[in-house]
Amino acid sequence: MNATTGLHWLLIAGGAIAVAAVARRRGWPAPLMLVLAGLAVSPLLPPYALDPELILFVFLPPLLYSAALDSSYLRLRDVKRAVALLSIGLVLFTTAVVGLVVHLMLPDLSLAAAFALGAIIAPPDAVAAVAVGRRLGLPRRTLTILVGESLFNDATALTAYRVAIGAAVGGTVETLPALGEFVYAALGGVLIGVALALVFGWLLERVRDPLVENTVMLLIPFAAYLAAESVHASGVIAVVIVGLYLGNRMHRTGFGTRLVSDAVWRVTDFFLETIVFALIGLQLYPIVTGLHGYGAGEIVFYVLVVFGVTVLARFVWVFAATYLPWLLVRGDPPPWRDTVVIGWAGMRGVVSLAAAFAIPPGMADRDLLLFLTFTTVIGTLLVQGLSFPMLIRRLKVSAEREQYEDDLAEAAAQQAAAQAGLERLEEVLARDGVDETHVEVIEQLRAKSARRALTAWERLGGGTGQGGAETPSAIYRRLRREMLEAEREVFVRLRDERRLEDEVLRRVMADLDFEEAILER
Repeated sequence: MNATTGLHWLLIAGGAIAVAAVARRRGWPAPLMLVLAGLAVSPLLPPYALDPELILFVFLPPLLYSAALDSSYLRLRDVKRAVALLSIGLVLFTTAVVGLVVHLMLPDLSLAAAFALGAIIAPPDAVAAVAVGRRLGLPRRTLTILVGESLFNDATALTAYRVAIGAAVGGTVETLPALGEFVYAALGGVLIGVALALVFGWLLERVRDPLVENTVMLLIPFAAYLAAESVHASGVIAVVIVGLYLGNRMHRTGFGTRLVSDAVWRVTDFFLETIVFALIGLQLYPIVTGLHGYGAGEIVFYVLVVFGVTVLARFVWVFAATYLPWLLVRGDPPPWRDTVVIGWAGMRGVVSLAAAFAIPPGMADRDLLLFLTFTTVIGTLLVQGLSFPMLIRRLKVSAEREQYEDDLAEAAAQQAAAQAGLERLEEVLARDGVDETHVEVIEQLRAKSARRALTAWERLGGGTGQGGAETPSAIYRRLRREMLEAEREVFVRLRDERRLEDEVLRRVMADLDFEEAILER
C-alpha cells in the first residue's frame, strides 16, 4: 500500500465516521445514510473495486463473532426451527427461484451462472433491520429470528455460490457431489467451531488478565474462520459457534474482562460496519462504468425483475413456512404483523457484493451479474430499509409488554439478589464478629443493597413517583452527578496547578467515571 492509497482509505474511514456520527445524533439509520453518502461521492473519488478477500477474511469474521457473542444461545435455541428455515431453506429457495427466473429472462446466460447470481443475493444482512428494530422496540422473538438468520445464512449462500461457480466454470454440476460439499462444509464448520470453542473457553477462564483476554478475543474470529476455510469447511459456522459458546460463558470471566470486552466490541462493530456500508455505496461508479453492451431500458427491466423476485421470494417463503405448519397442526396462529415485518426485513449487504466481485474475471456476463447484485443490494437497503421504520409503526408491532415484564423480572431478581447478599453479610458477621469500626460500614452496605433493589422497582413506574415527583433513587442520581462534576473540577484544577500528577488524575477520574456509569445505568 502506497501513501496515496493509504490517504484514500483514511478519507473513506474519516468521512464514513462523520456521516455515521451525524446520523446517530439525528436518530437516522446510520447504515442507510452511509450507503447514500457513498453513492453521492462515488463519481468524485478514484474508482475502487471491492476486494472480496478483504471483506470475507477481514471484515466478516469479527462482525459475525461480535454478533454471536452478543446473542442469546438460549433464545436462539427457542427459535431454532424458524432460524433454520430462513438461514438454510430460504437461502436455497431464493437461489433456485432467482436463478430460474434470470435464466428464463436471459436464455444466453447459463443456468449455473444464474444460480450463482441467486446464491449471491440470497442472504440478507440483518444489521440495518436489527438496528431499526431495536430502536423502535420490536419483540424479542422477532429480533432473535432476524439475528439468528443473519448469523448462519452466509454459510449456506457461500457454499451454494461455490458449487454454482464451479459448475459455471466447469460446465457441469452433479447433484451428489454438490450435496456432499454442503454437508461437509456444515459439519466441518460445526466440528472445528466446537473444538476451538472448548480450547478458547478453557484458555480464557485461566488467563485472568483483562488486557490479555480481550487481545486474544480479537484474534479468535480470524483463527476460527481461517481454520475452517483452510480445510474447505464453513468459516462462518465455525466463527458463530465459537462466539455463541464464549458469549454464553462470559459470566465465568472476570468483571474487568467483561467491561473491557463490551467497549472493545462496540467500537469494533461501529468502525467495521461504518466502513462496510460506505464501501457499498462507493461501488456505484466502478460497477456502472464496467457495464457495456446493454440498452438502458433493457437494464432497467432486468434490475426490476431481479429485485422484485428477490423480495417476493422472501415473502412467499416466510408466509408459507409460518402458516403451512399451523394449517396442518392447528392451534394458535402466529401473529401476522410479526410475519410481515420478518418478510420485509430482507436488506442485503456487503457479503453479496464481495461474492459478486469474487466471480472469476473470465466468466461470461460477469459485469451484468455484478451490476444486478449491486442494484439488488442498493434497492433492498433503500426501498426496504427506508420504509422499515414506517412499516413497524403502521403495524404497531411493539415490545412494550415485554419491556414491562423484563423490568418486573429484574426487580424481583434484584430483590432476591439483595436478600442473598444481606444473608451472606450476616453469615460473615456471625463468623468474624463485629466491633465498633464495622458498624458504619455495615450500615452503608445494607443501605446500598436496599437502594439497588429499590431502583429496580422504581423503574416499573417509569422512574417517577406519585404525581410525577422524583423518586428517591432519581434524586440520589441527580445530586450525586452534580457532586461528581464538582469533584472532577477540583482534580483537574489541582493537576493544572501541578499539585497532582497526571497518573494520579487518570486514576481518580477512572473511579469517578465508573461511579457515573453506574448512576447512568
